[in-house]
Amino acid sequence: MDIITILDILGTFVFAISGIRMAARKDMDLFGAAVVGFATAIGGGTTRDILLGSYPVTWMADMTYPIVILAAIPFTFITRNRISEFTKTLFLFDTIGIALFTISGMEKALGMGLNPFMAAIMGMTSAVVGGIIRDVLCREVPLIFRKEIYATACLLGALVFYCGTLINIDKNVNYLFTIVSITGIRWVSIYYKLELPKMKV
Repeated sequence: MDIITILDILGTFVFAISGIRMAARKDMDLFGAAVVGFATAIGGGTTRDILLGSYPVTWMADMTYPIVILAAIPFTFITRNRISEFTKTLFLFDTIGIALFTISGMEKALGMGLNPFMAAIMGMTSAVVGGIIRDVLCREVPLIFRKEIYATACLLGALVFYCGTLINIDKNVNYLFTIVSITGIRWVSIYYKLELPKMKV
């Protein structure tokens, strides 16, 4: 198992935790929390695969992902009183997760012959749709529509990744540079409280 796969699984695990935590704040029962956790972790990849016509979808073809998501349920319950202490760590893995999902979505789309623009959209879809589904299920305005540089960071990271492929740099170096770029954009936006302009009518 290579480092990209390991980090991808960790990203899936953290996405599941974020869904379960929000479900808990909404007083959902165990089943409800599990559903929200699954939707958060696999929503983006499933949507991407359906749009690309790639079947079976990734998590159905590899049981590692459902097992990891299921493991997030007892982990979140056991650590519920301490998990807030790991906020920065969870933020880091969440950001690495969206970076990896951006890369995997873009690679898959490029491999199926899509143009770079649509491939970038597929990368962003892989990274952010799970969070949108989580927020909708929990009756929240999706985070990416109201605060933080999130989807924009994915699009910029997709641009960085594509430029790397154009100049034929080593694939692992390109992975690393893209992850650092997306992570850096998110950290800077959070630290300086940067947001896109609000829509006024």
